[in-house]
Amino acid sequence: MNANDEDKIKQLLQQALPRVEGDPEPDRDLWAAMLRRLHARPATPPLISWASLDWALLAALVLFAAAFPASISVLFYCL
Repeated sequence: MNANDEDKIKQLLQQALPRVEGDPEPDRDLWAAMLRRLHARPATPPLISWASLDWALLAALVLFAAAFPASISVLFYCL
């Protein structure tokens, strides 16, 4: 890549991404709103909790190992 190519790429990028006019900063502090949102309780409880999903995955793994005993060594290798 020579200097002419770099100038052409720079020109194309400047055309594609125009300069931001004015103040690019937000007009208010967003951290307070983010904290309120983080501390707010969800409107509805999740349909499936993470703990039940973990137990379901463990049960599926045990059933898979029981159905295909030769896969146990492969599963241990992956862990």
